[in-house]
Amino acid sequence: MPATALSITPPTSVTPAAGERTVRLRIEGMTCASCVMRVEKALARVPGVVEASVNLATETAEVRLAHGPADAASLVAAIVKAGYAAQPVVADEPAATDANDKAASAGLRAVIAGAVLSAPLLVPMLLAPLGVHAMLDGRWQLLLATPVQFVLGARFYRAAWSALRARAGNMDLLVALGTSAAYGLSVYELLAHGAHSMHLYFEASAVVISLVLLGRWLEARAKRQTTSAIRALQALRPERALVRRDGREVEVAIERVTVGDEIIVRPGERIPVDGALVEGASEVDASLVTGESLPTPVAPGDRVTGGSVNGSGPIVVRTLAVGAESTLARIVRLVESAQAKKAPIQRLVDRVSEVFVPAVVGIAFVTLLGWGLVGGDWTRAILAAVAVLVIACPCALGLATPTAIMAGTGVAASRGILIRDAEALQLAQSLGVVVFDKTGTLTEGRPALVVTEPAPGVQARQVLELAAALQARSEHVLARAVRDAAARDGVAVPPAIDVRAFAGRGVAGSVAGRALRLGSARLMQEEGVDLGPLRAAAEQAEGAGRTVSWLAEAGPQARLIGMLAFGDAAKASAAGAVQRLVGAGIEVILVTGDNAGSARALAAELGIGQVRADVLPEGKAAIVETIKAGGRRVAMVGDGINDAPALAAADVGIAMATGTEVAMAAAGITLMRGDPALVADAIDISRRTVAKIRQNLFWAFAYNVIGIPLAAFGFLNPVIAGAAMAFSSVSVVTNSLLLRHWKGGPR
Repeated sequence: MPATALSITPPTSVTPAAGERTVRLRIEGMTCASCVMRVEKALARVPGVVEASVNLATETAEVRLAHGPADAASLVAAIVKAGYAAQPVVADEPAATDANDKAASAGLRAVIAGAVLSAPLLVPMLLAPLGVHAMLDGRWQLLLATPVQFVLGARFYRAAWSALRARAGNMDLLVALGTSAAYGLSVYELLAHGAHSMHLYFEASAVVISLVLLGRWLEARAKRQTTSAIRALQALRPERALVRRDGREVEVAIERVTVGDEIIVRPGERIPVDGALVEGASEVDASLVTGESLPTPVAPGDRVTGGSVNGSGPIVVRTLAVGAESTLARIVRLVESAQAKKAPIQRLVDRVSEVFVPAVVGIAFVTLLGWGLVGGDWTRAILAAVAVLVIACPCALGLATPTAIMAGTGVAASRGILIRDAEALQLAQSLGVVVFDKTGTLTEGRPALVVTEPAPGVQARQVLELAAALQARSEHVLARAVRDAAARDGVAVPPAIDVRAFAGRGVAGSVAGRALRLGSARLMQEEGVDLGPLRAAAEQAEGAGRTVSWLAEAGPQARLIGMLAFGDAAKASAAGAVQRLVGAGIEVILVTGDNAGSARALAAELGIGQVRADVLPEGKAAIVETIKAGGRRVAMVGDGINDAPALAAADVGIAMATGTEVAMAAAGITLMRGDPALVADAIDISRRTVAKIRQNLFWAFAYNVIGIPLAAFGFLNPVIAGAAMAFSSVSVVTNSLLLRHWKGGPR
């Protein structure tokens, strides 16, 4: 099958309703789920904002604006007022890898500095239970802890102050309060009891800040890996192209290529644009764009997709789409949009995070009073309160859902599955029914020779050999099907002479001195051929919706040679895809506008239990609605304009990118190649992603449900609490990253 330049319709979030537009912003300074809520509320207060969705993992916001005065500048101003930095994302802007790398380097330097300054404070504390007393003089402890607290920890104070000004709380406020309390208590003890006081807790404040910085650096490093799919797609577009202009070959920046330019692509180079082949022949590897594992042969007239790799020969491609309109750019936008959206399950996290920080501060205050007033030990009271503030981790809650969605949608895109938004991803995991269209979805969408039945005394190979000879030069769709079958079976086709066509009835010709006729039953009747020996086989084929042709030898001794039945052959992976879905507990239904005979035959071949045939487009949507009314979640899989109503009506619409743009616009999931096995893959990655989200949320809540009471009752010191807090965020992101190892199911 020749390669095609796929046309991916952007998701509805990228193409808003009439009068609406979407603005994407990059945000700096968010550290936890509370920050996300604060930014969303700030954006929602801007007049003209219809919807705002903020993603902690990608540090971006997607804002839908109604027609009116609101613009990117007013959105940025609202975010700045809330205490964060922001800037608009330019369309098709490459990933800010340089900025991310610089930030990562700065974060690593802060971690190293914190470790160097904190180690002399921590090591004596660890050696004390072993009988080694090497505690530093209090003045040295103050000297080491102060730069950690106020230089490396300055970011926490700035963020905490911004939160307080906005009358909100965040993770930075908890860190600032907790470490300041430990540092302040130590300074008081140092001033009150001298340099050799045994009640100094400088190591608690310094080590907690160092651990938080380490956790943030590991977290950022892991989050960057969740965006690897996007960066890999962005890296597919070459920066320069060799263009043929005015009879010369000129190398230009890709931004200067325009529609209509002819691009020369050497073997081994990436094709820089979507276009049509005008010269040369080669094989194209589009695996990183469509997930198709095998190179596809291309010849003049075939469409090619930018980002694909040219294989064996030089080719010339006429440009059809560049920049934002290219398939690659649209795929990147779709995946970015999916990663920016929130899953319905995230709403629970948002409700919790809204009250989380105030609740933690309240628990810390109660802990302080409880230990101080009841136990009379205010030093222990302060340390317990500090431990409560430090171990509380809304970071893990904020990262649990988006990191899993980013990893899941990213790895799905690399396998040729484009998931429009997080809602489609979450709904797909609970599907109970999958409804398939027939033509072009489960079948190839073009006629193929499916039955070759020889007359008594004749071999099937001979029937195919003679039929292919008569059809060698015909462009009829059935003639191509005969030639394809002969090539597939390795049949040597002899030459035919005196070939002529009978309009609407068939063809005649001579092969090896034999006068032959190939065509309809009417032609056979005219030639006096007895069809009796194969009449039953023909009726069976016609009952299954096949088109029947007859092959006979003409003349005084006219005799039947064989029968050929043509149908729309099932795709190679269709039977396996149906088996995987049934094995996953999903009911499969075939719904088609074709006749009942062909529908039942295909269903029997693939193992589909339920068939609805002769169904009009609106009837497909009605069937989907009936299934939904029965309480089951349903997906519709199709590729044509007539499938669009059913795709829109289904809980999850799944469209083949080899079909129409109307179908893709109505679908929540687009399959980059017409492979039914990708339907089972899409459901599988959905189930695995939602499972990761649930695991992440369990651990994020568990850290706090277990850790806060332990800290409040004095079983955790601030250092251990800080380590647990840092580990919780890193473990959640690392768990999400396990999705990157997903390979899909068997083919």
